[in-house]
Amino acid sequence: MSDVVKSLSPRLSPAAEKPTGIPSREEAEAAVRILIRWAGDDPAREGLHDTPKRVAKAFKELYSGYDEEPGEILDKIFREVEGYDDIVLVRDIPFYSHCEHHMVPFYGVAHVAYYPTKGVVGLSKLARLVDAYARRLQTQETMTAQIATAMEKALEPRGVAVMIEAEHMCMSMRGVQKAGALTLTTQFSGVFKTDPAEQVRFLTLVRNGRG
Repeated sequence: MSDVVKSLSPRLSPAAEKPTGIPSREEAEAAVRILIRWAGDDPAREGLHDTPKRVAKAFKELYSGYDEEPGEILDKIFREVEGYDDIVLVRDIPFYSHCEHHMVPFYGVAHVAYYPTKGVVGLSKLARLVDAYARRLQTQETMTAQIATAMEKALEPRGVAVMIEAEHMCMSMRGVQKAGALTLTTQFSGVFKTDPAEQVRFLTLVRNGRG
């Protein structure tokens, strides 16, 4: 088992962290009304009357990752793959997440790869894994590590590589207001970490065909 899995912090556990003491929908809607007033508007006016209800409903979708168990997403492994043991890469997986510091969006694409040992997992499962962590309050750095850690634990591969490219609205629409700036994070384990040539191969495959 890799060092990534051995030295897990609670935040990087593949298991979903379940919030305790979840408020009622009515309490959530009341909180939205307070925020509307804090912003300087009237939650009772016609255009905002149903906004608290819509926001509470949207939160259930935007943060649905808390209801996902990453280990269950990756629990089906196909062992009959005719001895395939080379790299498996799914690139350009789109995602939308929210910064845990300002609760504004960051979005982009994730590229995930691994060298299978005991079989392969369905390709759509890797996209679901990205969403399971993206649909939470996040930092890009933590999300990158969480995806790699979950793959390490579930698949026991020879190596995992994860790259995320994202634009952060907390940097684009507020603060320094630098729209278009991209943040890139990577996480490597196994052969991807010990062999620089494997990192080069991964990065080459990710960039292949791009202008």
